[in-house]
Amino acid sequence: MQPSVTPDAISAVLSNPSFDSSSSDRPEIVVQVVDLRPIGNRYKFDANDGKMKVQAIFTPSLTPEIISGNIQNLGLIRLQDFTVNDISTKSTKYFLVTKCEAVASALDSEINLGSQREEEASEPKKQKLDHSPVNDAKTNVSTGITLKPKQEFVSKSASQIINEQRGNAAPAARMAMTRRVHPLVSLNPYQGNWTIKVRVTNKGLMRNYRNAKGEGCVFNVELTDEEGTQIQATMFNDAARKFFDIFHLGKVYYISRGSLKLANKQFKTVQNDYEMTLNENSEVEEAGSEEMFIPETKFNFVPIEELGMYVNQKELIDLIGVVQSVSPTMSIRRRTDNEMIPKRDITLADESNKTVVVSLWNDLATGIGQELLDMADMSPVIAIKSLKVGDFQGVSLSTISRSNVMINPESPEAKKLKSWYDSEGKVTSMSSIGSMMSPLAKNGSRSMYTDRVFLSHITSNPSLGEDKPVFFSTRGYISFIKPDQTMWYQACKTCNKKVTEAMDSGYWCEGCQKKDEECSLRYIMVVKVSDSTGETWLSSFNDEAEKIIGCSADELNKLRSEGGEVNEFQTKLKEATWSSHVFRVSVTQNEYNGEKRQRVTVKGVAPLDFAAETRLLLEDISKKNKASH
Repeated sequence: MQPSVTPDAISAVLSNPSFDSSSSDRPEIVVQVVDLRPIGNRYKFDANDGKMKVQAIFTPSLTPEIISGNIQNLGLIRLQDFTVNDISTKSTKYFLVTKCEAVASALDSEINLGSQREEEASEPKKQKLDHSPVNDAKTNVSTGITLKPKQEFVSKSASQIINEQRGNAAPAARMAMTRRVHPLVSLNPYQGNWTIKVRVTNKGLMRNYRNAKGEGCVFNVELTDEEGTQIQATMFNDAARKFFDIFHLGKVYYISRGSLKLANKQFKTVQNDYEMTLNENSEVEEAGSEEMFIPETKFNFVPIEELGMYVNQKELIDLIGVVQSVSPTMSIRRRTDNEMIPKRDITLADESNKTVVVSLWNDLATGIGQELLDMADMSPVIAIKSLKVGDFQGVSLSTISRSNVMINPESPEAKKLKSWYDSEGKVTSMSSIGSMMSPLAKNGSRSMYTDRVFLSHITSNPSLGEDKPVFFSTRGYISFIKPDQTMWYQACKTCNKKVTEAMDSGYWCEGCQKKDEECSLRYIMVVKVSDSTGETWLSSFNDEAEKIIGCSADELNKLRSEGGEVNEFQTKLKEATWSSHVFRVSVTQNEYNGEKRQRVTVKGVAPLDFAAETRLLLEDISKKNKASH
């Protein structure tokens, strides 16, 4: 008999507030996947039981199943592990599916079992379950779905079972039973009570700080759940002192009563839109040994040809590539303490026909590095999580203490890369990513003559940068600079971070934890840029703004403070206006008063190279001529 859906499954789940998808005595739930569609790195669909539909989302760990065709639109799946969450902006619910099994491939159409009265539909099922032997399973004739025995569930209420289990459980297990454990991917700032089960994958040091509000201490941890989603949690003062000795690297905890907010992209160390804050009222309990887990390693790979835009940024990246060469181990003297530490360089390539050198340090150099050297002639594929991008020889990558290296991982990306290399990559001419960098571009920006767009391409696409920053090059004129804007900030002369005026005299730097009698000014300003298609505001920081204005912020401040008939400050701004530049920009989305806005930031600025501009125009003309033929 052809398999079908489990009738009334969705209404039964939604009407049971204590429903637990992991319970061994619940009936199996089979639904049809309807309107399957991608949302970022996940897939959304409507779960259909033939009588009712509910919105549902597959977690990213199930994306390979969809790409491979195991899970199909209009196909049937058996829900094995899922949670029921509220949509924050509506009074409706959705399923977050973390584990499922494909039952049937795509059917001809949506299943519609018609609208029977609930009493008529439920009575036969109840009779079947009541008369089932304990060790036998019954088959629902109308659906062909096997139901597990539910004698214990019928004889005892859900609350009785939970109370009995809770009385014998350890404290951490009781917390898990009291509140359903939520995957990190399902959390948002508008959610109420939640409990997460996470492993501490990085623990920071306790740091003291001092600002205008007083003194305090802070530390943070990086938390990873079972499916590999990460989040950074920060604790201040009393909470920091309370939890610092409780959190241990590598251990698993149940955590509840924390708060979430949008992550500060400038300082975040993990891939998550949100960051967590724990206060002294938050609950943290270590999980028992039977509840331990090894997190799935989740990657967000950056192609080698796009590494330039991450150079000298705080954001860490993940990379996958084919090993082309492995160096012997070298010993490098560390500047901070003169200690000799091992290092090994490996060269990786990918489908962009570009290569990059990755430096493995410490145990990675002597352990996995030696393993890679022994198998280098086999051209293994490796995936590396959490790499720092530097500017040595244009672009270079380095591992850090929490970097993770996987050799020949079982993933669609690795299989695709290996297939490409075996079929064509090994005979293709490769070039180093560093060789394509423009000497005029600072901070490792890519060549000013790649990804060239008009301003209208940015302004007419308000969703650009929604998931992650996107980068372009553009040519335009500075059309206006607001003279009355805040054009600079007071900065520490040592680390360039913002300083505050000390109580007596001088300036206090939070980063260096010291006071200095003097500070420097650094640009932070917006300029309007125009081209033939439109105009937009660009945010520019010190190095880029100096090239636009033509002098330092200290010099411009001096001109503004000077009197006289001729206003040199206004003259300097006027001279910078209607000058033409080539800009390398990033486009991101910022939230302001609950509303998302596009932010375009200058990452590099260079004067026009007329020879290069001419070559670019000729290439464009040549492409259009080929397209027309």
